[in-house]
Amino acid sequence: MAKKAISFNHARVSAQPRIHQRAAEIQQYGTVNHALPLELEEPVRLEMTEQLNQLLADTMTLRDLYKKSHWQVAGPTFYQLHLLFDKHYSEQVELVDSIAERIQILGGVSLAMAPDIAETTQIERPPRGREEVPVQLSRLLDAHQIIIRHCRTLARRASELGDDGTNDLIVSDILRTNEMQVWFVSEHLVNMPLVEAAG
Repeated sequence: MAKKAISFNHARVSAQPRIHQRAAEIQQYGTVNHALPLELEEPVRLEMTEQLNQLLADTMTLRDLYKKSHWQVAGPTFYQLHLLFDKHYSEQVELVDSIAERIQILGGVSLAMAPDIAETTQIERPPRGREEVPVQLSRLLDAHQIIIRHCRTLARRASELGDDGTNDLIVSDILRTNEMQVWFVSEHLVNMPLVEAAG
């Protein structure tokens, strides 16, 4: 049996990197594609990806607020809070990835860049400088409250629309993680005597 000759277009093959490339977007933000057979109608996927992108922007902002607090915390509770803030930061990183992946699974385009997040988030922007610990803690709790409120509304809506995957992500991962973090942060704002009992 004769072997077929393999020919290459040598003009197109090169070890030289092709840098500075630009092209049109392959999918516009705010649209959904139809690649995966998810048994969810386009209007459902459009609504869910829009809501999930809002949640993503707020979660990314909370994540960064935890890292800012981790770096800038000061005072007698420095060690405990420094570690706690970093732990919560890592947990929020995982949530960010889960939300973004859910958006992509639904055929949407997830937000990714800092300017887009800053334009979209509902969480108040903190000052660049260092703040006192009670203010840091209060900011974190305010951010959690925004996310938890959105989670409850979004979980109900996803359930109504038959998007069980989004509902499960919201309730099982995002809501529960945020509720747990609220508990840990809130306990640091309880005014308790350290050495001598009050009663």
